[in-house]
Amino acid sequence: MPARSYGQYCGVTTAVELIGERWALLIVRDLLVGPRRYTDLKQGLPRIPTNILSTRLKELQEGGVVRRVPLHGCGLAYELTPYGRALEPILLALGRWGFPAMGDPDEGDVVTPDSLTMALRTAFRPDRARDLDLELHVGDVALRVIVRGGVLAVARLSPPAPPIGGVLPAGEAEAVLVAGPGIRRLIGGEITPAEAVAQDVVALVRGEGRILDAFAQTFHIDPLPA
Repeated sequence: MPARSYGQYCGVTTAVELIGERWALLIVRDLLVGPRRYTDLKQGLPRIPTNILSTRLKELQEGGVVRRVPLHGCGLAYELTPYGRALEPILLALGRWGFPAMGDPDEGDVVTPDSLTMALRTAFRPDRARDLDLELHVGDVALRVIVRGGVLAVARLSPPAPPIGGVLPAGEAEAVLVAGPGIRRLIGGEITPAEAVAQDVVALVRGEGRILDAFAQTFHIDPLPA
């Protein structure tokens, strides 16, 4: 029985006991992007106390969600087990559910490479996706976003780091898109691509205008139901 038990025999209860503690789901979110060393997880979750990070990782390992693995030339890293990776559709659905209620960021809220990567996965619509190859810059974070045949690939460009979660694609992207947190309004359908440009929500630094229309079609989350 987990250290903190709700004393109920239920699958939802078991799930909450395994991943419901504070910070646990965000650790899983970042590991869905790829294996991470302890220091990578700490940098991606700057407000997590080190003792809590260590405790959560231990709990997730004991629950069969996470395991430690050797990383080529980089010591040991944490990765999700197959049982842990089964959380991906659940976490993406949870992200879609929470997206319309996000509102504007509070002071001190940050965007990290892994959180932005998972936000793109959350908003990705393979059924209506257009082929894309662009750099997306949000604050200090830069990602290479490629969509081909309804399949999404995301690689980290900045801040610089070893390519733990994927190999950077060769060649130059077709377009460069610079945005702030207000890009959520474009993804959420609150504004059109033309309005996003006019309101300085996004700037297309390089590439054809159709890129922004294709981006808005490919990455979209429906608003809250009435």
